[in-house]
Amino acid sequence: MSSQIVDRFGRPHSYLRISLTDRCNLRCFYCMPEDGIQLMDKPSIMTLEEIISISSTFRKLGVDTIRLTGGEPLIRKNFDFLIRELAKLGVTLKITTNGILLDRYFDLFQEVGLKKINFSLDTLDKAKSIFITKRDYYERIMNNLKTGLEKGFEIKLNVVLIKDVNDHEINDFIELTKHQNLAIKFIEFMPFKGNKWDWSKGVSKDSILKNISDKFGKIEALKNPKHSTSVNYKVKGHAGSFGIVSTITEPFCSECNRIRLTADGKMKNCLFANSETDLLTPFRQGEELEPLILSSIQEKKYSRDGMDVKMDSEHYEKNRSMISIGG
Repeated sequence: MSSQIVDRFGRPHSYLRISLTDRCNLRCFYCMPEDGIQLMDKPSIMTLEEIISISSTFRKLGVDTIRLTGGEPLIRKNFDFLIRELAKLGVTLKITTNGILLDRYFDLFQEVGLKKINFSLDTLDKAKSIFITKRDYYERIMNNLKTGLEKGFEIKLNVVLIKDVNDHEINDFIELTKHQNLAIKFIEFMPFKGNKWDWSKGVSKDSILKNISDKFGKIEALKNPKHSTSVNYKVKGHAGSFGIVSTITEPFCSECNRIRLTADGKMKNCLFANSETDLLTPFRQGEELEPLILSSIQEKKYSRDGMDVKMDSEHYEKNRSMISIGG
């Protein structure tokens, strides 16, 4: 089924990221503003039945991949019901999680055919993990990572690199790929409302590659899957691989096929988009969503919601915080 959701630049959109909640059991400082956020009240959040029905509309329009995000998606009540119903849509299911609750869901994921799990894991150091997340779940997360690999899930580690916080751990993460079929995804630090971003805290793609080659030697470039947000590599002889998401220094917008749906039912055409299209209110009023979705995608800008040259604080500070968008 080819996607009918095509923007004015001819890009078909077949990948839907759904935030299930703006709540999380961690408080990572680059995601959750220091003074917290105004959490969504329960009536404004999509019910599980609404998520399923709206997802089926996107499926009819050609969406073939759904990734569940948060906050932390696994804290959503009756998650097992949701994932079973979404699996019936015939899409590829994926999830991004902090890993704390994964031991409760491995069997369910195998049952519904969910094979791809992204762990948000920014450090391999326990003390630093507590500093970044403001919680102490390190041992549980690492045990669940080990179990997931043993059970044969396709696992990526999402590592947001921040200078003088975790950039000296780049090669520690690469070491994990030596004997394990594990993918590391290094992500450039990105600006969102309240996270005190500036690029002096960023770590560029060139810097990452130099760091790795200085330690491990030859790096092999891999063929990137269509619509990939990362440029992918592996160290020669390693079982696993790594990729770099260079949103700031080398945007990858030309083949973007992603749409976001926030927990309160707003369609966002871009991670950095200030404008949103409310799908939940018209859905509750019995209106057809297809015209709204197809019209909304025509408003999508070519790159980073119009921040083509530089990241503009007057723009991104009007966006949501990362935790209320969905990772």
